[in-house]
Amino acid sequence: MAGHAYIGSFTSAGGRGLTAAGVDPDTGALSALGHIADVPNPSFLTASADGRTLYTVSETAPQGAAAAFSLADPAAPRLLGAPVPVHGGEPTHLALHQGHLVTANYSAPGSVSVLAVNADGSLGDLRSVLEHEGDGPNRDRQEGPHAHAVLPDPTGRWLLSADLGTDSVRVCELDPAGGELEIERELGLRSGIGPRHLTFHPGGAHCYVMNELDSVVTVCSFDADKGSLRPLDEVRVLPEGFTGENYPSELVVSRDGRYAWAANRGHDSIAVLRVDETGERLELIETVGCGGRWPRHLTLDPSGTRLYAANQNSGDVTWFQVDPATGIPSQAGSIVAPAASCVLFV
Repeated sequence: MAGHAYIGSFTSAGGRGLTAAGVDPDTGALSALGHIADVPNPSFLTASADGRTLYTVSETAPQGAAAAFSLADPAAPRLLGAPVPVHGGEPTHLALHQGHLVTANYSAPGSVSVLAVNADGSLGDLRSVLEHEGDGPNRDRQEGPHAHAVLPDPTGRWLLSADLGTDSVRVCELDPAGGELEIERELGLRSGIGPRHLTFHPGGAHCYVMNELDSVVTVCSFDADKGSLRPLDEVRVLPEGFTGENYPSELVVSRDGRYAWAANRGHDSIAVLRVDETGERLELIETVGCGGRWPRHLTLDPSGTRLYAANQNSGDVTWFQVDPATGIPSQAGSIVAPAASCVLFV
C-alpha cells in the first residue's frame, strides 16, 4: 500500500467519523485502517499544503465547529486540541486561506467564519464571522442565507463563497492581521438556482458554480485583478427526459481542464462534461451510475486518473478509472463507509 485517503461522514446518520484509509497505487483501491470518532459529523475535510494537518468541520446545529488533526502518523490522525466553535450552525465546507481556516456555515443564519491557525497547525480563536443577508424564491430552501462553500481563487488574493439561499456568490478580501472578511463584490445568479459549490478551471480565468436547486452549472469568467465574476453560460447536468428530483452536490475539473464531472443526488449519477479549449463552454456528453445512492462528494486522486464518489445514503465510497480520451469513468471498486460525505487524498 502507498499513500493515504481520509473519509468524512455523518455520525448522526451512523457514520464512523473520520476514517483513515490506505490507497493501493496500482488499483486505487481503498482499505480502512481505522476510525476516529472524536468529532461529530466531520462531513467535509481539507489539509494543509505540507500534508501534516487535516481539518474537518463538525456539521452540527445550532452550533457547529471546526477541528484539526495531526497526521504525524497518517494511519492514525490525532486530534489537536478541542474542536473550536465557529459561531454558526451546520458548517458544510472549509478552506485554508492566508493563514486562516474559513468555514461556510449553512444555518442560523448563513455565514462565513474565520479561525486562526497556530504554528503547529492547531486551531486558535475565532477571528470573525461574516453574516450573509438575503433570501430566494424557494421558501422551503431559501427562506434566508445558506452559505454552502468557500474557495480561494487561484491567485490566493480572493475568497469566494457560494450561498444557496441568496442565489449569489460573494467575493471577499481577508485582512490577515485582523481576520476580518470584507465583501468586495456579490454576483447575483438566476433566481431560484441555489448555488452550492464552485471550482476553477486550471487556467484560472473561469469559475464554475454547481447549483443544487436547478441541476445546472453556471460558467463564469473571472477577473483576478478586480475579483469580479461574469456569468457566460449554463449547462444542465441531467439527461433529457429525466423528471425526478435531483440535487447536484460537487463539481470536479480534470487536471488538464478538458473534462468536468458533476455528482447528481437523486439521479444517482456522475455527469461527464466536455470543456472546450477556452474553458468557457461545457457540454454534457454522458451520465454514468455513481455506484451507490446520493453521491455527496466527488474527488480525483493525486494522479488525476481515478475519480472517487462518497455515496451518503448507500454508505460506500466507489472509485472509477477515467478514460483519458473520453473522460468517461468506469467503476473499478468500492469500500463500505456508512453515511460517507467526503474523500480527501493527502
